[in-house]
Amino acid sequence: MFGLLAQTTTTTSAGVGAGGAALIAGGAILYVAFIVLMIASLWKLFDKGGQKGWCAIIPILNIVVLIKLVHKELWWIILFLIPCVNIIAVIVIYFNVAKAFGKGAGYGIGTIILPWIFIPILAFGKSQYVLQPDPLF
Repeated sequence: MFGLLAQTTTTTSAGVGAGGAALIAGGAILYVAFIVLMIASLWKLFDKGGQKGWCAIIPILNIVVLIKLVHKELWWIILFLIPCVNIIAVIVIYFNVAKAFGKGAGYGIGTIILPWIFIPILAFGKSQYVLQPDPLF
C-alpha cells in the first residue's frame, strides 16, 4: 500500500515539475519577445528623432538619447539614478516623448501607463518628430 502511494506521489510531482518548467519557458519567451519589441521600438524612435538607432541597445546611453530627444539637459540622467525620483523622471520624459512626436496629453498618459503598447505605436506609426533634432553625436 505504501509503495503504491509513493509511486503515485512521484508521478504527480514529476507532472507538476514538467508543467512548471513549461510555464517558466513560456514566460522566458514572452520576456525576450517584450525586450526585443521595446529595443526595436526605441531604435525606430531614435531614428525618427534624428539620433543613432543603435543607442537603444546600450543601457545608460539609451536614457541619455531619450533625454536629448525631448530637449532636456543631461543632468536629468542623475534623476534616473535616485530611487523614487526616477519614477517621476520617467513620467516626465515619456510624456515629453509623446509631445515631441506631435501627440497630446492622452497619448502621453498612455506612454506612461502602457509603454509596451504606446511606444511601438509611436515608433512604427505615422507620427513624425516635430522638434528640431538636438545633435548628440
